[in-house]
Amino acid sequence: MSKVTDRNLIVGLDIGTAKVVAVVGEVLPDGAVSVVGVGSHASRGMDKGGVNDINLVIQSIQRAVEEAELMSGCQISSVYIAISGRHIQCQNENGMVPISEHEVTQDDVDNVIHTAKSVHLPAERRVLHVLPQDYSVDIQEGIKSPIGMSGVRLEAKVHLVTCADDMSKNIVKCAERCGLRVDDLVFSAIASSDSVLTDDEKELGVAVVDVGAGTIDLVIYVDGAIRHNAVIAVAGNQVTKDIAQIFRTPMSHAEQLKVQYACAMRHMVSIEESIEVPSVGGRPARSMSRHTLAEVVEPRYQELFELVREEISKSGLEDKIAAGIVLTGGTAKMEGAVEFAEDLFQMPVRLGSPVNLKGLTEYVDDPSYATAIGLLHYGKDQINNQYANRVEDSSAGLWQRIHSWFKGEF
Repeated sequence: MSKVTDRNLIVGLDIGTAKVVAVVGEVLPDGAVSVVGVGSHASRGMDKGGVNDINLVIQSIQRAVEEAELMSGCQISSVYIAISGRHIQCQNENGMVPISEHEVTQDDVDNVIHTAKSVHLPAERRVLHVLPQDYSVDIQEGIKSPIGMSGVRLEAKVHLVTCADDMSKNIVKCAERCGLRVDDLVFSAIASSDSVLTDDEKELGVAVVDVGAGTIDLVIYVDGAIRHNAVIAVAGNQVTKDIAQIFRTPMSHAEQLKVQYACAMRHMVSIEESIEVPSVGGRPARSMSRHTLAEVVEPRYQELFELVREEISKSGLEDKIAAGIVLTGGTAKMEGAVEFAEDLFQMPVRLGSPVNLKGLTEYVDDPSYATAIGLLHYGKDQINNQYANRVEDSSAGLWQRIHSWFKGEF
């Protein structure tokens, strides 16, 4: 069995509240990502993005990773991991530096971003992402790439995503105890958006709403850059609990009822259609109307979407997301969810599944795999950036040696 490092492979690990997903992707010569292995296992020990029981989480990770290794025929040694939870926070910051050579260089860009992110954070928090939004050179604003431009002052706007240090350490600890090295932690909504959005949507303005089992993760793009993100600690598991309590059925059966028969809008379901509802304590199953199930589910989806609408309104970007909303995540797949969201938000809504993939796409062509696939895209971009930096450093070093040689000779 070959190791991940022996081939140009990337592994994404999405440790969710409902399931753990490991996806192995190979970066092809044309830059595309080909899925070569997928592993999935029911998640235990996680709740609302946080670790509740390390040993149970480790077992879930091991099962998912072993399945992915078996399918891909490789030994997984390092992973990109998605992280979520109400501890995730964001803030927009500014930085300014003088331009050193009257023409913006990569060093100037690095310096201004460093200045922008050098804000005081509490000791218990760590920076997950530093995402440039746009730059200004003197009085010219809204610049996407300032390198090569002339001026005397460079300013940058960046979006910082931070998390609780202890929460991130617990996630990393679970992976490391499975013998895995963590290449990077990625906010799950950013990963999801990398897999389901088009560049046009990012430029026009769009909100990605990743509705999972434990959390709803939100990220808003305007003019091609992330301007806001948030985590709402209520999601699909609450729908399952409602079904379990009202229909007096175990949680496992309630989850099955939700996945197979539930609808987010009651008027889309016929009153005559009936379903079998398992009982508890050995009692016989009961026959109930599917319309009744929709009557239980609809109010909860309304609550979830209203929380999202409140968060979008709080961001002040409601009028700037012309491309509307992209729903993704396992809980977004429910029948009627997209139609309900369009009615509530009064803007275009679509269901987002992973795009721009090759290989075993039939295994991951589903909104519930959006985060794991997004981790592959994120990892590919990181590798490309590292390669570009090495090439640039090598070129700079060669020029320095040539310059020193000429200086010595003459």
